[in-house]
Amino acid sequence: MTKAKRMMQENIKLIDLVIELVDARAPLSSRNPEIDELSRGKYRIVLLNKSDLADAACNKQWMNYFKAKGIHALEVNSQAKTGVNAINQLVQKVCAEKIARDKKRGIVNRPVRAMVVGIPNVGKSTFINAYAGRACAKTGNRPGVTKGKQWIRLNKNLELLDTPGILWPKFEDQQVGMYLAFIGSINDEIMVVEELACDLLKCLKDIAPDAVTERYQIEWNENAAKMLEDIARSRGCLLKGEALDLKKAADILTDDFRSGRLGRITLEKVPAVSGGNEDE
Repeated sequence: MTKAKRMMQENIKLIDLVIELVDARAPLSSRNPEIDELSRGKYRIVLLNKSDLADAACNKQWMNYFKAKGIHALEVNSQAKTGVNAINQLVQKVCAEKIARDKKRGIVNRPVRAMVVGIPNVGKSTFINAYAGRACAKTGNRPGVTKGKQWIRLNKNLELLDTPGILWPKFEDQQVGMYLAFIGSINDEIMVVEELACDLLKCLKDIAPDAVTERYQIEWNENAAKMLEDIARSRGCLLKGEALDLKKAADILTDDFRSGRLGRITLEKVPAVSGGNEDE
């Protein structure tokens, strides 16, 4: 992560525009606060990626939130390429001042250089491939697939710099770390998946309890550990001797949430906007 951050610092002077991908299910928690500092003085666009996995009404609320903060934002689903075609127009709008300045100086067809940034597993490489219309960035359903920088020329008007996902050193808010674990931005190998699943159940109790009970045909139980056992029984997760395989049940639950099989769920509520412009 330190190496990736240093790489961004070294290359930011070459950049006109920073395109930041966030996960639409947790738009604030999936924003790295260090990127604000690294990209100060650059044009900014925020893309709410995986918008198809988030609640549609909440997506609209988040779009209004970013607009009120003076941030240009778009809903996208890189997997299905939904919303990707609208980005070219937005890039031209956001960078209009730079483009006009180049023309005034007699510089024609100089492409806008954009850096694509975001935390691990937010879908940067899938977005770049969808945007480019070809496979030019490595993808994978796990954090840390992109290892080094890649320059990708999309057309005569735009060049992209792909960068590795960067998480910040520590989470001051434990809730942020929990949301990132739920959406898969923290490597599952360092997590106790049974505990993670129980925390997810507690979170879903307030957001979408019916999604869980209907998916697994079980009753809601205030005890998350007992509920995980019910999911294990419902899905036939058994070890030798008929003991419940809670790890397998936990994997099923987290995978069902991440893939959208529990429905479109947004974890994070839109906070009140106090004003200000984070685009500068």
